[in-house]
Amino acid sequence: MSAPAESAAAEGRVVLIAGATSASGLAVTRALVQAGARVIAVGRDADKIDAMAGALRQVDGPTIRTEVCDLIDEFSVRTLAEHVHAAIGPVDGVVNLVGGWRGGGGLAGQSDEDFRFLERSFTALRHVSRAFDEDLRTSSAGRLAIVSSTAVARPLAGGANYAAVKAASEAWTRAVAQGFAKSARDAGSPLSSAAAIFRVKSLEGLEDVLAEHVVRLWTQDAASVNDAVITIEG
Repeated sequence: MSAPAESAAAEGRVVLIAGATSASGLAVTRALVQAGARVIAVGRDADKIDAMAGALRQVDGPTIRTEVCDLIDEFSVRTLAEHVHAAIGPVDGVVNLVGGWRGGGGLAGQSDEDFRFLERSFTALRHVSRAFDEDLRTSSAGRLAIVSSTAVARPLAGGANYAAVKAASEAWTRAVAQGFAKSARDAGSPLSSAAAIFRVKSLEGLEDVLAEHVVRLWTQDAASVNDAVITIEG
């Protein structure tokens, strides 16, 4: 039996934040930079991503790279991966924070329009996780993290669209986790990569707590966090 991989801190790791202009994106970016990581902040709005990164650089130094990308577009994400690899090299982490909420009105109020809006977060996750899968699998401490919802465990009629998309995102992330485990097993190597799910009822007021949990992924060995569902409460 292979020995477990050693845990590794976030210092020196290259981490891509998808959906970095949200309040949680700002908190996670700041926490990772303060932990010594090199962050690639990705957002769809160039002005917002530049303003966020500029404010952080004034405090935390030039360890943030910005990329403008429509994460819903597969070609754009492949181009993003090419840019990142050419400029920096492989990444050690991907944190998907693309999200949003629409709901209410009971089951009858679960419109296709709202579902398509919510589905964007799942589409972004699929695109970025595939584009950087080899990076994460071959990193000495690869980490993929998503933010899900406690609604997955107890869905309500008025949030059925939202819960369904979050459940799909969790299933995808667990599949990534299985892929990491299989890759290590096939190579006869200790597991070094992990995919984790953070569940919250609401992120409002818990952005810094989420950030602490994300940074902590690199202080724990991969086996203890791969395929883990971690509930964050206030």
